[in-house]
Amino acid sequence: MPPRSTNLDAAVTAPVPGLTHRLHLRAAGVSVLLDVTDGRVPEIVHWGEDLGELRGEEIDRIALTAVPSMPQNAVDVPVRVGVIAQSADGWVGRPGISGSRADGSGFAPRLQVAAIRRADVTGPGTSASAELAAAAAPVEQPALEAGPSRVEVDLLDPELALEVALEIELLPTGLLRLRAALTNRGEAPYQLQELTLAVPVPAHACELLDFAGRWAKERTPQRTAFGVGTHLRENRRGRTGADSAYVLHAGAPGFGFREGEIWAVHTAFSGNHRHLAEKLSTGRQILGGGELLLPGEVRLAADETYTGPWLYANHARGLDAVAGRFHRHLRSRAQHVGTDRPVTLNVWEAVYFDHDLARLRDLADRAAALGVERYVLDDGWFGSRRDDSSGLGDWVESEDVWPAPEGLSPLIDHVTGLGMQFGLWFEPEMVNEDSEVARAHPEWIMAPSPDRMPLRSRQQQVLNLAIPEAYAHVHGQMQAILDRYDIGYIKWDHNRDLIEAATRATGAAGVHAQTEAFYRLLEELRRDNPGLEIESCSSGGARVDLEVLERTDRVWVSDCIDPLDRQQMNRWTSQLIPLELMGSHIASGRSHTTGRLHTLAFRAATAVFGHLGIEWDLASASEDELAQLRGWLALHKRVRELLFTGDLVRADRAAEDVLWVSGVVSPAQDHALFSITAMTRSGQVQGGRLQLPGLDPARRYRVQVHLGDERPHGLTAPVWMQRALDGEAVVLPGSALLRAGIDAPVLDPEQAILLELTSPEASAS
Repeated sequence: MPPRSTNLDAAVTAPVPGLTHRLHLRAAGVSVLLDVTDGRVPEIVHWGEDLGELRGEEIDRIALTAVPSMPQNAVDVPVRVGVIAQSADGWVGRPGISGSRADGSGFAPRLQVAAIRRADVTGPGTSASAELAAAAAPVEQPALEAGPSRVEVDLLDPELALEVALEIELLPTGLLRLRAALTNRGEAPYQLQELTLAVPVPAHACELLDFAGRWAKERTPQRTAFGVGTHLRENRRGRTGADSAYVLHAGAPGFGFREGEIWAVHTAFSGNHRHLAEKLSTGRQILGGGELLLPGEVRLAADETYTGPWLYANHARGLDAVAGRFHRHLRSRAQHVGTDRPVTLNVWEAVYFDHDLARLRDLADRAAALGVERYVLDDGWFGSRRDDSSGLGDWVESEDVWPAPEGLSPLIDHVTGLGMQFGLWFEPEMVNEDSEVARAHPEWIMAPSPDRMPLRSRQQQVLNLAIPEAYAHVHGQMQAILDRYDIGYIKWDHNRDLIEAATRATGAAGVHAQTEAFYRLLEELRRDNPGLEIESCSSGGARVDLEVLERTDRVWVSDCIDPLDRQQMNRWTSQLIPLELMGSHIASGRSHTTGRLHTLAFRAATAVFGHLGIEWDLASASEDELAQLRGWLALHKRVRELLFTGDLVRADRAAEDVLWVSGVVSPAQDHALFSITAMTRSGQVQGGRLQLPGLDPARRYRVQVHLGDERPHGLTAPVWMQRALDGEAVVLPGSALLRAGIDAPVLDPEQAILLELTSPEASAS
């Protein structure tokens, strides 16, 4: 789990009676008004578009305008909805803290402020905090105005002996994030059931958008009305989940990529978690999230602390702007990847478990000749792993295919000798029952009792990394491989849900501890192997969240590389993370997961928008296909600076339109790459004009058309496109491309065209 702030470690002794304090935080077009009234839990009275510079008395008046009326048959004071909602404030919705002591006491805290600190945020880090209010401070504090800020609030219920350290940050990107740490200051243990943070959204945000999905079809969008009650998305899979809510949005009905005011939240946690949208009959409504704790997972002894995950809150107009805030946040981190992301070959769909040195060297030769820069050896290199039924958990080279003393050296030396980086597949949290480690230590397998095993999934079980000896076994074997060989990349897989995931000796639920151990293992391996890159793969895209990306460098979007399905999955995975963190590969002609056949041009035009790779037996490719591949890789390398620094844009189209228009526009708006994709057939002939969002209306752009080496099936090119294909310079004003649009081509289904726009002119706007 993330460490608590050192500023919050000291125990507080008493709340501040009657403390009233208000803060206005501003950044990137966003305002957050934070109100502490009478020392109660901080309430957000405005989170949305920037309110401009405000004087102290204006902040007070705005806070007063947010005080709700008191309906009949309700409590006799205006109901507050703090960021930790509590029944003590009259809130009858889901409480922020649920828990109790053995005698049942402590279930309804009444937290009050004991201290407030504030620090300006100037980048990924923060400055030292300044004390704004503490136990010895006056009752009234002046309101302060500043830019991006971090606010730390100590909360205490002295009667129940519960303390909360609350962190609220408005980042320079305009993202708001919140986290809370609960400490038991009593002598009797406190069992925590739930710690959920909440942010308010206005009544006109009455439509919800989040995501569903399954293996090989992750991040399927779904919309619903935001009605009275709780829209609760709980994930109990022990990982983020292919069907996770991912990002939960609320907005005015019909909000789209470019239009509509939106409020959104993301729970940054890689284990069991929840997202929720809740509306009471009074009209008050919130979005929130937190970790989903299984019974007994967090039982705090005296002075023990539980720290919850970050809840990221995002306000913007249009889904593209929401995505842009997330992307800018990730790109601002010191550890973020560079733009020269190496083009990758993963050998899984080429050889599966058939590891033959001559064949693998041949694949490396063919990959290097195409311009591939990273070569990844997937499952099957270790222990008795000749299929998926055995060997998992034994992270030593297989004597059958990689015998001592050379081991993997002949392949790795060949790959690196060709100028490529070498990567290797691991699944560190999993184990086959038919393995040396499982036979030696069956007690390390997660199970509800010594005599009852969970159902197998993928013929495997879960290794309990919360057991120190099991953790040391995995860490030691992985580090030994990294010490021995020149390995620059790990594909880290996680191929089953955590069902009945408990410590076998006691039967105690263990998902929380397993997730903490997973984070710790990632951190130790990265610390001890500088420069090592790690991919978060989990049956494809089942572990994609902002917390795992604090410790990894890309995600595998899905095990499905069918370009038609990938159009949808890439489109919506990018709602949270930028393209450079999304593994996007060109597969063989017939999809491994769907059986569909697609042209190389469609496969490549889809995969270009991401961290590009190949998942294909290149020995089966024709010379023409290899030549086409070489051209697509060269195009990607030429534009990857644009793709990995630019702004994602997606055009809003009529619901019945089969054409998807999306692209990336450079920060200077002088370079753009757009994709026009025919997703299916329509009951009407494609037509009309395509608007290209994100361009500078004051520029002129030259429009070039990229088809690869094969003309899309069924293409009827409009006049402007045919002229561009004939080599004529088609130059158009940005205002026309942005507002009037260009006539659409007619395409058969599952075909794509790329448009590259360049402009040497400086913007006059």
